[in-house]
Amino acid sequence: MLDWLKNINKDYPEFWKDYLTKFESRPNRFVVLSTETSGLNPDKDVILSVGAFSVIDDSIVIKESFETVLLQYKYLQDNGLSNEFIIESKMMKMPEPDALEALVKFIGNSILVGHHINFDVEMLNAALERLDCGRLKNEALDVDVMYRKLTDINDKQFSLDDLCEIYKIPKSDRNSSSEDAYRIGLLFLKLKSRLGIK
Repeated sequence: MLDWLKNINKDYPEFWKDYLTKFESRPNRFVVLSTETSGLNPDKDVILSVGAFSVIDDSIVIKESFETVLLQYKYLQDNGLSNEFIIESKMMKMPEPDALEALVKFIGNSILVGHHINFDVEMLNAALERLDCGRLKNEALDVDVMYRKLTDINDKQFSLDDLCEIYKIPKSDRNSSSEDAYRIGLLFLKLKSRLGIK
C-alpha cells in the first residue's frame, strides 16, 4: 500500500490528510521559505513569523506569497519576553494552528528552498507535532549547500548576507522573514541556473 494512503487513515486534521494526497504527483514549483524564531531549539522555541514565495520556471511569483506573524503570546509571556514585535508588526497575524494550516496549504508538494532550510523544516515539524500532524514530506534545497557544491567548498558555511554579497543582492533595511525569503529566492534563481536545476 502506498505510504501516503496508510498515513491518510490516521486521525490527522483534515488539512493534513489533504496535504498528504498532494504527493501523488510531482511538484511543479519551488517554495522559498524563511522563518523567524525565538531561538534555535525546535523542542523549546517557537516560530514568530514566516515568509514564503513561489518560484515557477525562472521567476519569483510575487502574487503567490505567504507572510504572517504567529501569535505566540503565551510562549513569550511564559519566557518573560516582550511581545512588542507581534504588536508592532504590520504583517497579517494568525494563531499558530491557523498559520500552519495556511502554510501547509500554500506549500503543497512544492520543493522547499531556504538558507539552512533543515532548521526551518525542523521548527515547522515541531509545531506540526503540536497539532497531531506528521512531518513535512517535501524535498528541500539549501542555498548554502548549493553554493558550496558549485564552488567545491566543503569546509565553510556561508551566511545569507555572505551569499547576497557574493551575488550582489542588496540588503534591505526591513528585516523580516519575507524579505529574507525574497533574497533567498533571488539567490536560488542564480544558483539554480548555474547548477542546471530545472
